[in-house]
Amino acid sequence: MPPIDLAAVYDDHAQALFAFLLNLTRSEPDTRDLLQEVFIKLARSPELLESMREPRAFLLRVSHNLAIDLLRRRGTRQKNYEQWADERSSPFAPISDPDESAFREALSAALGELVPEQRAVVHLKLWERLTFEQIAELVGVPPNTAASRYRYGLDKLRERLRSLYDEIR
Repeated sequence: MPPIDLAAVYDDHAQALFAFLLNLTRSEPDTRDLLQEVFIKLARSPELLESMREPRAFLLRVSHNLAIDLLRRRGTRQKNYEQWADERSSPFAPISDPDESAFREALSAALGELVPEQRAVVHLKLWERLTFEQIAELVGVPPNTAASRYRYGLDKLRERLRSLYDEIR
């Protein structure tokens, strides 16, 4: 089997991993550190990726595990939930349209109010288009738990964004 082209892997997956990690950590510096850690791990052990049928799923799993480890190292979850709710980091690219910018800001704030477990599942389902089975395997929970986290997360997002939706209609 030919050696892994780390630059190609980075080009193919870094943007998606960055968005996923930013959505979890709500901190751009932490996201950059974790992304670097993912690719350092891969550079040190390229054979990790050689046997994988779905490199992105593997990289998302590694990213998720590193993010969870970071969150655990930081102390109690409640402290982190409160901190994330106050931060305004966004996983979305900047935009010049004021209406779209306002929507993205509201969506980012609403995502920030979700607990990390729900935020991870919502991100993986909506942006990575993974199935609940794939998400369950990635985050280490049963498929029904992944589906429940998604449903509860969407319910919270709907409730939080309802006024914006009513304004648009």
